[in-house]
Amino acid sequence: MKSKKIVILTGAGISQESGISTFRDANGLWENHDIMEVASPQGWQKTPELVLEFYNQRRRQLFDIQPNKAHYAITELQKHFDVQVITQNVDDLHERAGNAHVHHLHGELLKVKSDKNDTLIYEWKKDLHIGDTAEDGAQLRPDIVWFGEAVPMINKVIPIVQQADIFIIVGTGMQVYPAAGLIDFLDQNVHIYYIDPNPSAVYSDNPLTVIDQKAGTALPALVKKLINENNSDEETKI
Repeated sequence: MKSKKIVILTGAGISQESGISTFRDANGLWENHDIMEVASPQGWQKTPELVLEFYNQRRRQLFDIQPNKAHYAITELQKHFDVQVITQNVDDLHERAGNAHVHHLHGELLKVKSDKNDTLIYEWKKDLHIGDTAEDGAQLRPDIVWFGEAVPMINKVIPIVQQADIFIIVGTGMQVYPAAGLIDFLDQNVHIYYIDPNPSAVYSDNPLTVIDQKAGTALPALVKKLINENNSDEETKI
């Protein structure tokens, strides 16, 4: 019986173990370009070809990597709990691992949208070029929330966080808002587990367990612990 609701907030650290580099590791640079040149509305207006090539490379890379033990641990957790994943990542590793309920805060690498109409969104697995247009005639752009843009998905995931019985944070420095502020919407006494080899300070009145290990090591162990505890609880009820 899926008696509890578990919400998992994931960041770049969980994908990094599959071989996806993070902006933080690159010191905010991409091939000597400041990240704002390739991940902001200003960069898109200034050099759209550069922006498209940045995301074309990221998209191609997806086909050479696989989900890791942390992603598959979430799939195992789903067999015992109602699990919702809120991710800051734009890759599809959660989905490919079988994670069923995934909410992408910052967009998806395998989708594109009209530059003029945010509701015209298309699946996209190949390179994107200048001249590729949406049905409204506008240039297609990556369906990614760039620096300085609003995060419309945040209002959809807040109610999910409010229903959590357990909240797990994996592979994020809790420095990027509004995602980092989601813990403020937890009910009192909801236990927070924070997994990161270099955890940042987390300020919350809720019970907090910090596990300073990589996701691929710590999350499978935590999942096993939670499943065992849940099974024990069920046996006690019987």
